[in-house]
Amino acid sequence: MILMNGQYRKDISSKTEVYIVLKKDQRSGKLTRGIVKDILTNSSFHPHGIKVRLDNGQVGRVKKIIKR
Repeated sequence: MILMNGQYRKDISSKTEVYIVLKKDQRSGKLTRGIVKDILTNSSFHPHGIKVRLDNGQVGRVKKIIKR
């Protein structure tokens, strides 16, 4: 399992397994694991992570990408 940061849109696609930080967890840095459903950030790079919607509806910024 390889972990990558989630700052580049090109590294993320639908069905990618990721760890995101939810808005409510930004202060604590608690990560939530899930599968990407939609990519919400339009730019190719974001310093705090690309914003995505998971298949369970949660929205947050990608902190780690899980490559198998």
